[in-house]
Amino acid sequence: GETPMKVEQIMNRAVKTCRPQDSLNKAAQIMWEVPCGAVPVVDEQRRPIGFLTDRDICMAAYTQGRPLKEIRAEKAMSPKVVSCTTDDELGSAAQLMRQHRTRRLPVVNRDGALVGLLSLDDLACEAARSLRGGVNDELRSLVLEVHLSINRGRVRLSPPV
Repeated sequence: GETPMKVEQIMNRAVKTCRPQDSLNKAAQIMWEVPCGAVPVVDEQRRPIGFLTDRDICMAAYTQGRPLKEIRAEKAMSPKVVSCTTDDELGSAAQLMRQHRTRRLPVVNRDGALVGLLSLDDLACEAARSLRGGVNDELRSLVLEVHLSINRGRVRLSPPV
């Protein structure tokens, strides 16, 4: 059969990051310049310690009622980071997304340092290539399952009073 593809083969290597002490203004600027909806937050060793989405930034501004330049990334990021490694197969990365209801996975190397980002869109693009026969059907149904798990998992939070 075919060798399963590895995360490394389709991940995005040009990942912009920010540090926990950076302001949300900086993170928003990255999102504006790069067109991306999320920025990994990394420590001095470039290990991912959090994740900031455009929604996190909006919600922090809304709940804290302060300008973005006064709010630090660590106060708005979700601190639970689920990452995969460069050697992981695409199928297992998709399973991780499904389990944790996330559409983006930071990719780390053996030292745990960030080297890329894998998104559900990347997986969907790969699954849409019809060249790879049966591997694709499997990936395609996985991508669908990830979408469903994310949509099912949407929790309505009550707004702050």
